[in-house]
Amino acid sequence: MSRDALDQLSEVASKCATASVWTLSDDELVDSLDAIHESLQTLTAAQLHLIREIDGRGLPIAQHASSTAVWLRERQRISIHAAKRLADLAKAVDERPALDGALAAGAVNAEQATVIATTVRDLPADLGPDLVDEAEAVLIGQAEQFEPTILRKAGERILTHVAPEIAEARDAAALQRQEARAWQARAFQLTRLGDGRVRLTGWLDEAGAATVNAALDPLCAPRHDNDEPRTPAQRRADALVEVCHLATRTERLPDNGGQRPHVVVTMPFDVVQQQLGVGTLDTGGRLSPTQVRQMACDAQVIPAVLGGDGQVLDLGRTRRLISGSLRRALELRDRGCAFPGCDRPPRWCDGHHIQAWADGGPTSLNNSVLLCSYHHGIIHRGQWIVRLRAEDGRPEFVPPAYVDLRQRPRRNLYQHRT
Repeated sequence: MSRDALDQLSEVASKCATASVWTLSDDELVDSLDAIHESLQTLTAAQLHLIREIDGRGLPIAQHASSTAVWLRERQRISIHAAKRLADLAKAVDERPALDGALAAGAVNAEQATVIATTVRDLPADLGPDLVDEAEAVLIGQAEQFEPTILRKAGERILTHVAPEIAEARDAAALQRQEARAWQARAFQLTRLGDGRVRLTGWLDEAGAATVNAALDPLCAPRHDNDEPRTPAQRRADALVEVCHLATRTERLPDNGGQRPHVVVTMPFDVVQQQLGVGTLDTGGRLSPTQVRQMACDAQVIPAVLGGDGQVLDLGRTRRLISGSLRRALELRDRGCAFPGCDRPPRWCDGHHIQAWADGGPTSLNNSVLLCSYHHGIIHRGQWIVRLRAEDGRPEFVPPAYVDLRQRPRRNLYQHRT
C-alpha cells in the first residue's frame, strides 16, 4: 500500500466530498450513493488488514497500550466499543478468507460481516470444516437481501440449512430445557401499593403467554374513529379486566378477525404422523413436541397441517368476509402484513380480496392477502399490484414505475425470514 496510492485515494475522496450533488439526477444520486457504499466496504476490508497486521506485529503493546482496541481508541479517537468491534472483526476475517473476500468486493458490509463471523464462530465445534464453510457461504449469499438484524435471525437457523439432523436434535433439547426453566419460573402476583393502585408482576412460558394474548388482543385494539384517548398499556390493562368480567358471566369471548380467539400450532404433516418435531405458534414462539401434545390434549390448539411444500391447505368457503378457517389459513401463509418491508403481525391485519368481490373475485386463499390498515389503503389506491407467485402461492407486489422503473416484483422478507 504505497504512499502514492493513499494520496490518490485521499484526492478522490476529497473530490467526492466536495462534489455539487444538487446537479445530479435522481438516478445519479442513488447510483452514486450505492457506489460510495460499496467502496466504503472495500476500504473497510483494507482497514481490517492493516489492523490485523498491526496487531500481529505487536505494535500496540510496544507503544504501551493494554490492547489493540485501546490503541485504536486513542489513535483513531473512536469509542472503545467501536475499537473493539474493529479489532475483533479484523481477527475474524483473517480466519475466514471467503468473508474477507466478500467484504473487499462490497458484497457484505462491516455490520453484516460481524454477524456472519459471530454466527460461524458459535457453530458447534464438532460440525466439521466443510459444513462451517457451507454455512458461511449461505450467510454471505443471504447478505445480498438481509440487513444485519434479519441476517442475525437467519444465522440462528443456519444449522437447518447445512445440518438439519443436528439442528433438530439441538433445537429439541434446547427447547425442552427452555420450557422447563420457564415453567419453573412462572409466577403471578398482585401487590397493593396503598394508593389505590395494584401492581401486577409475573412470568409466563410461551404456551401460557400465547393463551393470554389470544384472549386479550380482541379487547385491546384501538378504536377505529381515530379518537382513542387510551395508551396501548391502558388498553391492555382494560382488556385484562374485561376478560375476567367475561369469564365470570359467559364461556364465550368476542370474535377476533372474524373468528373466536385461538392459539395456532403449526407442524408439517409428516411430523404430525411421526408425533415428533417442533411446533410453531402464530405468535412466532416455538414449542417442543411434549408441549404440543399436551396443549392438543387440553383442546387449546387449532392444528394447521402443512403440505410438503409448506403451503397451508385451503380451508376457505365462498363468502365475502374473510373469517374462520380461511382467516386462519391466511394468517399461517402470510404470517402478518404481506406488503414488502412491513412487520405488522396478523392480529393487526385485514383480509384483502386480490380481485375485488364486486368484480367477481372469490373469497378463497388464492384470492386473499393479509394487509395492515396502512398498506391496505396503499393497495386500494391502485398503484401497486398484488398477485400470488405460481411457485409457492405466496404474495408478491409489483411497485409503480416511480418506485422502480423496471417494476421488479417484491416480497415481504420480514415475515418469511426463516
